[in-house]
Parts: sequence; structure tokens; C-alpha cells
Amino acid sequence: MEPVLLGVDGVSGASSTSNEGRARISLEFEPSWDMGRAKVDVETALDSVTSLPQDSEDPTIIRGRWSDRVTDVVISGPVAVDQLGLFADEFVMRLFTAGVTRTTMRGLAAPETVVSVPTSNLIMYDITMQEIALAISEEVSADPAGDVDGANARVRTGVEKRLARDIQSIVLRSNPDGSKLTIADVAELNVNGIDRERTYFVGKDPAISIRVDRNQQGDAIDIQHKVETIARDLEATLPEGTKLELIRTRAETISSRLNMLLDNGLMGLGLVVTLLFLFLNTRTAFWVAAGIPTAMLTAIALMYAAGITINMISLFALIITLGIVVDDAIVVGEHADSRARSGLPPVVAAETAAQRMFMPVLAATITTVIAFFGLVAIGGRFGDLIADIPFTVSVVLLASLVECFLILPNHMAHSINNSSKIKWYDRPSHIVNIGFVWFRENLAGTLLVLASQVVLFINGSVTWRFFNAPEQSSVTGNFAMVNSASRADTLAMMKLLQTTVDELAAEYEKEHGRNPVKYVLAELGGNSGRGLSGTENKSKDLLGGISVELIDADLRPYSSFSFVGDLQDRLGRHPLM
Repeated sequence: MEPVLLGVDGVSGASSTSNEGRARISLEFEPSWDMGRAKVDVETALDSVTSLPQDSEDPTIIRGRWSDRVTDVVISGPVAVDQLGLFADEFVMRLFTAGVTRTTMRGLAAPETVVSVPTSNLIMYDITMQEIALAISEEVSADPAGDVDGANARVRTGVEKRLARDIQSIVLRSNPDGSKLTIADVAELNVNGIDRERTYFVGKDPAISIRVDRNQQGDAIDIQHKVETIARDLEATLPEGTKLELIRTRAETISSRLNMLLDNGLMGLGLVVTLLFLFLNTRTAFWVAAGIPTAMLTAIALMYAAGITINMISLFALIITLGIVVDDAIVVGEHADSRARSGLPPVVAAETAAQRMFMPVLAATITTVIAFFGLVAIGGRFGDLIADIPFTVSVVLLASLVECFLILPNHMAHSINNSSKIKWYDRPSHIVNIGFVWFRENLAGTLLVLASQVVLFINGSVTWRFFNAPEQSSVTGNFAMVNSASRADTLAMMKLLQTTVDELAAEYEKEHGRNPVKYVLAELGGNSGRGLSGTENKSKDLLGGISVELIDADLRPYSSFSFVGDLQDRLGRHPLM
């Protein structure tokens, strides 16, 4: 199938995975490709494949969609799982009414009716499993037979036989003596309940997890606030002990990162303005500093016109331009002030500074814009991710260029004077500049400071790391049992994992004065997160996992890595793990 699919228009790559009884092919299309057309083309290509094995099922096509987790809502309590399922249905309906439509419920499975036929019965009644399966498939669903015009109704024939007693009455064939051979005569029926699929536990209580996602236009912070409000209102109506809790929330993470960027931006702005007032006279420093908000507000207006939002990428671009936008104004303003001090009238000094500095400032700005704008040549997903950076940086620098030569000279002409007398408000910068001249003349001291910093890098005190991974607050643990194990063995291993986490958390609390674990969600019937490799063909009853939410990194003096190491050292092993 893969060679046929690679010939579909727009396909830029493919990856295939084959396991026993199953194969999966993932196709990636070119950026901005019409995915509606892509799905039709894939269906057409699959229809042309006629060499599949006789017993293979028809291929299933799943169109991928972009999604981003906002939060997980866990409903748990000392009630039956089917009752938790009703609570989850009500919660999802309330979310849908509020406009939150991307939800996935996990931990609740529909009952499954298993028809078991002993081999002796197949021989005794001269019937095959295929004949039994065909008879059941014809009875368990009603077939559509058409529409009733004007009534907006569909007509279906037959009666859906879903209950075990209905399936038992399905007729396989009529015997010569007039009697009928039914499913009940040849098979045993068992209805498997919730314990056959993935199940979740919070402590000893069963739980159901509801994942809430957003689309590309969704606001994670706004969606989470809606989820929190609806969860709080619904929890007030639930039985005592039943809780709705939000875990793996994105709003706090996004808000903290935005706040960190804003804090860094304000700190950078404060440093820039402070240095301006220390090294330039007060009047020049004021008008140079005034160029920062002018350039930034102009850039934000152009971002709005271009449809770019304030996000972590565009905000980062604004912050890195803080120190760049003042460079142009510094050379123009300082040169105008210097010309005025040499005796030129203020207006002439400002005009001369603008004329003499235009070409070098223009060259410096254009080369920087070109350097950043080259990032738009990066394609694919990474190119889409950083696309806001070159645009934001470019508009900030161009806005700064306009402010520097069309606005600043006029302000400088009215603010500078050619008096050599030092005003009281210029006294700090005068003192700093005297000290700077002394420092500049004593270059050996500068070299000594530089050498001391280089030594820190050479001896390893300051290490080089291209990207420092942020401290994580979510920990997942997964395990798999041997094929001879049972679901009860998997449950025992899961409980052992829960107990170990609780014991280790108690030890950390005793040592550090605070429990490091905010939430623990154990699961049976699957792995958490990425999962273990090599378990594709294992029964889901042999898989388990646990998700641990730790307190914020700022509230603990140890890393999640050390917590995981201690947990691995302490964890006991089930004989069949």
C-alpha cells in the first residue's frame, strides 16, 4: 500500500509501522495543503489496491487534526463506575453548551458481549464460527431503508438485538424436524463490564478522565477558566466524596511563562533606561528612552494589522529588540548634543546629526532586518513556529528608524543647548562619565576582568549548554507484565506503585517540610504518556501506569529527576513484571 500512497499529490513523507495483525501508515502533506482533498485522494488510492489478503479488513482512514491539551479533568469518588460515567456525560454536555467542544472521555467502556463456542458444539451441530458471526452481525444492527419525504425522518428495517438475551434467541438455522438452532444452543454468552478496558484510580476510588483540548484559534487560559467554573458548579451537586479535579493544566504554565517574559522585559527596559541616564545627559537620555515605547507601540499596531497575536514567540521577539531600538537614537541624540556643545545652534546641531548619522544607522538597521528576515526561509513546522520573530523584529527596527530621523531631531532641537555649564540633574551622568574615562584609560584592569570570566568557562564552572530543558512537574511511570500474567497481577503491581509513591512522598515531606506530590492518577489497561516500546502486541490487561503531578519547581529544593531516581530505587518488582 505504501508505494501507492506515496504517489498521492501533496504527500511530502510517510512512515509505516507493522505489527502482528496490524499495520499503520502515516502520511505527511505539504504545508497549507487542502486536507479535505487529501483525504479524498487517499481514499481513491486505496480503492486501487486489490492485492490485500482475503481476510484483511478494509483500511480505516483517520484525518489528523491539530490539538493542544488545555487540562485533564478527573472525576473520582466512592461510587460505581457507571455512575461516574453519567457524571462525566453531564460534565461534557455542560462544556459543550459553554462552547468547549473538544473533549475526550477515558476510563469508561461500553459493555461487551462475548460469545464463546466450544469446539465440541461446532462438531456436534456441524456449524462454523464464520456462520455464527454472520448470523449475529445481521441481527445486531438495523439497516437504513430510505427517507420519508417531508417528515425529516429515516426509515430503518429490523430490530437491533444488543442485549445478551436477544442475541441468545438469534436463529442460526431451521432443522428438518421444524425446530430451530439458536445461539443459546451452541454458545455461552458473557457480558464483560468496565474492567475489560482502561481504568483509572485515585487512591482506591475509581476515576474517569476527561481530556479538554483547544484548536488553533482557542484561548487556553479562557477555556480553562470555563472548565474550572463548570467543574465547580457540577461538583456542588455530586454525592459526598465525589470530586472533580483539574490536573495537567496549561493556563498556569502559559501565564507563568508570559509573566516571566514580561518580568525579563521590564528588567531589560529598566537597565536600558538606567544606563541611558547614567552615560548621557538627562535631556538626551529622556528623548532617546522615549523612542522605546514609540517603536514598540508602532510595532504592536502593525502586528495587529498583520493578524499576529501577543504570544510567547512574539513577546520574545519584542524583548530581544529592547536593547536594539535605542542604538539608533543614542548615536543621533548624542551626536546632536556633542555638536551643540561645540558651538552649533541647537537646530543646526540636530539637523547635522541626523544627516551625518543617516547612512551608518540605515546600514546597521537594514543588515539586522535582513539577518532576521532570513528566518522566513525556514519552512515546515519549525518555520511556522518562529515566523512571528522575523516580522516582529523587522517592524520594531523599521519603526525605530522612522522615529530616529523624523521625530527625534525635532525634540533634540528644542531640548539641547550649547551651554557648557553642568545642570544639577546632569550631575550623576557627569560623575559616571569621569569614572568611565578612567576605566577606559586603565585597559589592563579591563583585560584582567575579561580573563577572570574566561577562566570560569575554561575550568567548567560555567558550562555550555545550547538548550537547558525546563524543570518538569509531571512524572509518568509505566510497566508491562509478562504474557502469562493476569489482570489481577497487573492490578497488584499498580497498587504497589501507588503505595511506593505515597511512602516516598511522606519521606520527602518529613525531610523538606512539604509534600512534593499534588496528585496521583493510576491506570490499568494502558500506559501513561508515550508508553513503553515493544508492547504493541500485548494485551491491554497487561499494561499499567501512573501519573504524578509534583508541586511547582520553585517550591522544592530538588528536581523531579532526583524524585524519579529515588522512586525507581525504592520500587519493588512484581514477579511477573
